[in-house]
Formats: sequence, C-alpha cells, structure tokens
Amino acid sequence: MIVDNKCRTILVAPLNWGLGHATRCIPIIKALQDHNYIPIIASDGASLDLLKKEFPYIKALELPSYHIEYAKKAKNFKWKLLKNSPKIIDAVWKEKKLVKKWIQKYAIDGILSDNRLGVLSNEIPSVFITHQLNVMTGNSTWLSSKLHQRIIKKYVECWVPDFEQKPNLAGELSHLENPNFKIKYLGPISRMHKKTTAIKYDLMVILSGPEPQRGLLEEKLKIELQEYKGKVVFISGIVEKEQSKQVIDTTIYYNYMSSRQLEQTFNESELVLCRSGYTTIMDLVKLEKKAFFIPTPGQYEQIYLAEKLDKENLVPYAKQEDFKISDLQKVGRYQGLKSLKSKLDWQELFSVFQT
Repeated sequence: MIVDNKCRTILVAPLNWGLGHATRCIPIIKALQDHNYIPIIASDGASLDLLKKEFPYIKALELPSYHIEYAKKAKNFKWKLLKNSPKIIDAVWKEKKLVKKWIQKYAIDGILSDNRLGVLSNEIPSVFITHQLNVMTGNSTWLSSKLHQRIIKKYVECWVPDFEQKPNLAGELSHLENPNFKIKYLGPISRMHKKTTAIKYDLMVILSGPEPQRGLLEEKLKIELQEYKGKVVFISGIVEKEQSKQVIDTTIYYNYMSSRQLEQTFNESELVLCRSGYTTIMDLVKLEKKAFFIPTPGQYEQIYLAEKLDKENLVPYAKQEDFKISDLQKVGRYQGLKSLKSKLDWQELFSVFQT
C-alpha cells in the first residue's frame, strides 16, 4: 500500500429512501474531514436537502431520483416497487454516467455509496455501505438478496454498520455465512451523543420515510395523541426550506430538526415513538433510549427488525393499523436499548482510499 499526504476527495452518496441513509452518513462525512479528506455530497430530494443544511460549506451535487414510493396498502408494497423498477434502472444508468464525469471534473479519489447502485467506478476505490447483505422481500428474499450481493461484489469493500459477532442489531440482514466479497463491520454508527439533561418531554414522536406511508402515520398519530396525557414533541420528518413550529395543547409540532436539535430533543425525551428503521435503531442505541416501534407497512426489513428487538425483550412494536396510544404502556416491561461499545479506527478504514 502506498500512503501519501495528499488531501483526497471522496464522493459520499446516500440513497434518498427516507432520511436514514443520509443521516448515518453524517458521522462518516465528519470523520473524513477530521482525517484530512475532502468530502463531496451527492444525493437527491429530502436527503440532499438535509445534508446541505448540515454541511452548507461542502460541495453538493444532485443525482437522479429513484422515484421510490410506498403503496397505501402493505400487500401492494412489492408490486409498487416492481412497477417503479424501470425508473430505478434508468436512474442507476444516469448515475453511472454522471459519476464518470464528476471523477474527472472534481478530481475525485474515492467513492462511498450508501445503497446507490450506480455510484461506483473501476478507476478509483469504490466502497458500498449497507446493513442489508440480505434484502428481505418475503418469499422472494433469496432472489433479492442474491441480486443485491452481486451488486455489492462490484465494490472493493462493503462497510456494514453493525457488529460482526453476537449480540448485534441487524441479525440476518447484516450477516452472511460465506460471503464472496470483502466486508468490514463498523459497529453501530450514529450522529447522536448521549447527554445528561433534564427530561422535558414525556414522548417524542419522530417520523420518516417515503409517502404516502409517512403521511398516513402522521394523520393516525395526531388522532391517537388526543388521548395522551403528557407533554409531546412531534417531528414530522419533512425537510423544508424553513423550520416551522406549532403548539397545540401539550404538543409541539416541528416539520424537521437539525442534527443538533434532534440530539438535544432525544436526550430530553423519556420515550420515543418511531419507525423501526435501522438508522433510528442505531441512534437509539447510542442514546440508550426506550422506544416503541411502528414498522412501515409492507417493508419487510423494518418488520424483521421490530420483531427481532421485540423477541429480545428490548423494544415493543405494533402494526400501523393496530396501534393505539395505550400500547405505549407496554414499554415498561421491556429493557430498552443499551449502548453497545465499539471503537472505530477511521484512519485504518479510510486507508482504502490511499491505495
């Protein structure tokens, strides 16, 4: 391996599917800066908007949208994705062409792709970030997993934000028996930090994910919260140009929060009600919070994670159509998520870009 002191430029490109892919790239972008690398951000939609707000001084490039949408009914989830697959394939081809141009134009030395299938190059080290070595799609899991693993194999390394050994967070999602590509386990990564602070809210509600399911859950929870006795902070998960705040009775509504605001609000909240997205789970582990999960209908990954953590007596969950605000009483019978200590050697990890 040849190592020099050049400030290398790294393209960081998270998928715009909810905000989780973007938010878990935040600590990676900061670590790149801390280790004398120059990050360039690339994404689309809400994920790009969020990262531009977090890093207004970093060059940001726009990638084509995958046009990911959820069905209104869980049973139509796979059909909706299949129907949109031509748009996804078209976006992937456009990504490849753009990345090839950008490598020359911006003198890019390496690539970090968080689940963006067309962001890679044979000319420079390209790394894939995912917690889904297996992609759960019900009775077609074996096929979707094999296809995904074929894509991952094109990259020089795959970084998995989980522990290699048990106990781990993602279980079957993030572990293979006989992988045929190079995997590095990072341990859980999060932009959050646990703080000792007074509890200000009895309940924190934080939403995320593509429409229409995000909006459907918001409507349902606003009705359910009318029966809740306690102080609530409700973050809708809609990244807009300006932050909005509305107070109705004992509930404070925000459209979105910056990382710093979210960190403070998480620490000031007794209980968190949210989706069982993997990035959210990593944040809750770092913050050692008790939570209640409502997995996105039809999204097998979130359902698997919710069921796994429920069986381990860590976090209870309910289906979206069944949830009642009284279900939150179950949380007291569960252990809650505890911090799993891990030490990540960023310098060693980034050495792949020094080759």
